This record gives sequence, structure tokens and C-alpha cells, in this order.
Amino acid sequence: MPRKIVLYIAMSLDGYIATKDDHLEWLFNTEGEGDNGYSEFYDTVDTIILGRRTYDWILNNESDNFPYKNKQCYVFSKTMFGIDKNVEFINGNVIDFTKKLKQMDGKNIWIVGGGELLHEFMEQRLVDEWIITIAPTIIGDGIPLFKKLDFETRLVLKGIRRFNQFTELHYNSI
Repeated sequence: MPRKIVLYIAMSLDGYIATKDDHLEWLFNTEGEGDNGYSEFYDTVDTIILGRRTYDWILNNESDNFPYKNKQCYVFSKTMFGIDKNVEFINGNVIDFTKKLKQMDGKNIWIVGGGELLHEFMEQRLVDEWIITIAPTIIGDGIPLFKKLDFETRLVLKGIRRFNQFTELHYNSI
């Protein structure tokens, strides 16, 4: 059975994953409950895929504390090559590479970000599960989770959980 590609992400009530200048204070200032289900989810994946912008954000904001050290991490980039201490850079076709990953043995694959990468996956109908946690904050403008689409994506609700002020929506692709 192929592995699943899962989007696990938080967004503001109005659909943004960060402010225009990549800040997340609105997210960290929201009162949650424990780790809001993160550890439970994290144990279901062994592979992480990121876009270059998301990877750069992590490096700039997490310093030497790379959060996915015990996972196989791939960063899709047109300008970085090879392997560093945390990730392998993939310069080829994102979709072909990911389809091969899905066929390999292992746990699920997590799309950490960002919006550009997600859009490509949505176009190719590669996202199997969607776990979107909503913070009760309206940012007004910022980096949207979903880019403007010229296609429809239908999902089916698998579950809803509450972590104090956060609401987690869990969907499967149809």
C-alpha cells in the first residue's frame, strides 16, 4: 500500500499561514492545549518535504535547532544542490520525485510547506490527507495557505478536534 502524503499545517481564521513579513506571533500567542496533537501526528511520518522558502525560514528562525532531525527531509530547490547536515536538496521534477517516494516503504510523508509546493501537489491531486488547524485570529493579509486555483478539490471530513482555542479539521481527499 502506498504511503500517504499529508498536509499538516496551521492557519489563521481568514486562511493565512503567516503575515506578509513571515511572522507567526499570532499563532504562538493563541492558547492551545499541550502540543495541540503535534507529537501524535509526528509519529505517523518518517519523511518531510519542504519548499526552499520554508526551509530558509526554519534556518533563520530556529537557528541550530532543526526541528526534523530524526526524519528524512527533502527540500525542493532550483539553486541548492546535494545534501547538508539536515536535508537533501531535490532539483528535478517535484511531482515525479514525490510519486517515487510514495511507492517506497515507510510511514507517511508530511508536506511542511509552503504554499507554492502545496499548489503543485494540489494540481496533481497528490495530497491524500489534510490536517488543518485553525487559530481564532484574523490577520487580514499575509501568505495564504491556498493560492488562487482554477480547479476544484473535493474533500471528505474525517474528524474534528479542539485544542483549547485551536480547531483541527481532518479531511481525506476524494
